[in-house]
Amino acid sequence: MWHGWLAGARPGWVYGWRAHGPWVPAQGLRFNPQRVLLDPYAHEVVGRYAGDLSRHLGHDPLDPDRPHPQDNAPLALKARVVAPEPASPPRRTPLPTPEQRVVAEVHVKSATMLHPGIPKALRGTYAGLAHPVMIDHWRRLGVTTLELLPVQMRADEARLQAQGLANHWGYSTLAYFAAEPRYARAASGSHAAHATPGGSHNPAAFSAHQAAHAGAELRHAIATLRDAGFEVWLDVVFNHTAETDELGPTLSFRGLANRHWYRLDPEDAALYVNWAGCGNTLNLAEPMVLRFVMDVLRHWVTHYGIDGFRFDLATALARGGAGEFEAGAAFFAALQADPVLRRVTWVAEPWDLGPGGYRAGEFPAGWLEWNDRCRDALRAYWLRPQDERARRAELATRLAGSSDRFNVDPRRPRSPLASLNYVTSHDGFTLRDVVSYNQRHNHANGEHNQDGHADNLSWNGGLEGPTDDAGVQARRQRLQRALLATLLLCRGTPMLLGGDDIGHSQRGNNNAYCQDTPLSWWHWAEADAALSAYVARLIGLRRSVRALHAPHWLRGSAQAPDSVPDVRWATPDGRELSPADWHHPHERALRVHLVPSAQDDAQAEDALLFLNPGDTDLPAELPPPARTRQWWCRLDSTQPRGEPLQTPPVAAGTFCLPARSVQVWCGWPPAAPEFRP
Repeated sequence: MWHGWLAGARPGWVYGWRAHGPWVPAQGLRFNPQRVLLDPYAHEVVGRYAGDLSRHLGHDPLDPDRPHPQDNAPLALKARVVAPEPASPPRRTPLPTPEQRVVAEVHVKSATMLHPGIPKALRGTYAGLAHPVMIDHWRRLGVTTLELLPVQMRADEARLQAQGLANHWGYSTLAYFAAEPRYARAASGSHAAHATPGGSHNPAAFSAHQAAHAGAELRHAIATLRDAGFEVWLDVVFNHTAETDELGPTLSFRGLANRHWYRLDPEDAALYVNWAGCGNTLNLAEPMVLRFVMDVLRHWVTHYGIDGFRFDLATALARGGAGEFEAGAAFFAALQADPVLRRVTWVAEPWDLGPGGYRAGEFPAGWLEWNDRCRDALRAYWLRPQDERARRAELATRLAGSSDRFNVDPRRPRSPLASLNYVTSHDGFTLRDVVSYNQRHNHANGEHNQDGHADNLSWNGGLEGPTDDAGVQARRQRLQRALLATLLLCRGTPMLLGGDDIGHSQRGNNNAYCQDTPLSWWHWAEADAALSAYVARLIGLRRSVRALHAPHWLRGSAQAPDSVPDVRWATPDGRELSPADWHHPHERALRVHLVPSAQDDAQAEDALLFLNPGDTDLPAELPPPARTRQWWCRLDSTQPRGEPLQTPPVAAGTFCLPARSVQVWCGWPPAAPEFRP
């Protein structure tokens, strides 16, 4: 029986399930009627996965082959019946056009916990996320889209709780229909678990008041952000659940239908396939599970107003019954056919840890994909010149939109916008740390500094970590600006890691998933105002110049009606690149002349990009513009705010291109200020 009707049930009632059946782990059967189980469709959860965690196990902690003999009803997580939730109000502002989209990846609590302009009671909360000072900040930057790290209710892993830590990023979802209560405001007069940055801190704690009001507060925050003109995307985790592996808790799915919800080891059904690296893998090849996922997504669109979803380890969602990735997976077909979900944006993290898990560029037309090749190419170009990924050819491929990934199959036509380009994300170093650390420093995570990526393509500028050396500091700042400029100049959809724009550092921790501490919280009191202004100028420049955001592929060939190539690649001094030049290990500087089609826009202007990753200045030449008569320098990354030194427009000529710099020249002066200070 998969559903039933209980007459007289009303809002406020609390309930759980008991599932009777055989206990035969070797066959994947883990029924234990002594466990009270959370309804997977719970919209509000009563209780916490905390305290004596052994009481939440389905098996006997002394003998995992036997069911736990004690009843856990008093402390089990349960569902509360809630009144029908209101439909999300319709958007009152237009969505950004795809080619104008600029994404910021944001954690609700990290972004707001230390902001002095947010009242203390709202810091670290949904309300803080939508506070006017946050809205003003993103507007000044020019961000159009906020991609929120997971905000569905989670259960922190037992290992983390034993160390006083929490799954701060939120990739341990348990109740998919419920909002995470830890980001709701505490009741008036009570002590919020996150309200005292300098005092005691229990990252697992939240109150019944918070659980009851989390959904309404998140809905209001999202509505406020949408009314302010932003898109809101949600990072969702359907590759695994918080129940982890065979030694993990039995909170819901495992105790209800273990063989249906999860992929089990075909050699030993007592074990779980672990393609997510978190202990288990949900089985979307099972119709019941796929229906559940679709119901969850539809709920977040219709009741919360979510405009798009980023699917964590998305390869796992498209694996068939035998475990292979399927380009025509049922998950893809269900999304495309759904009248609600087909209208929102889908973003894939196109890999998992299973066999053949790396599937970048293989998702269907209409999907965006995180492009880790772009991240690696940009970092290598500016920070690791000895790496093969630092060559001109690799950088040019990423600047042009990564056609090697997204323009290879004519049966699935995709534009460069399918490439979601980034240089940093939540998973890894922040931008400031990429230029400040050669090695990870993750000791606070309690895993002996063995967790997190070892290959970071980072460079500390000469000294590891914080330093008072003025030369090293200047070098790091210059490299940050060069990386940001290159990211925003790549064709595709750019994504910034929230906090990079103010110079946020995690002190070299490149895997701060469990750090619900000041290590992860943005230190607004130390915000780099010049860097924020620089990012705003960059985004404004990208938005105002069509050649910098055009959504079509570069061809390099003559265009009708005037037979002008849409792109010319050269050395900074204008020499045409030979095949050997593209792969030269030492000479890597580049000039890119972008010419928009006159057929598309007769008023469109040329754009000229100069990139010098070396440590010496180089001679550079301005060629004659194709669409206009003069060049204006619109960006100079050597300047703290990117504003070029006052120079008159020129028709052509030579100049000195500084070391470790990016310059952008265009055929028109800015029609209006490209950023608001």
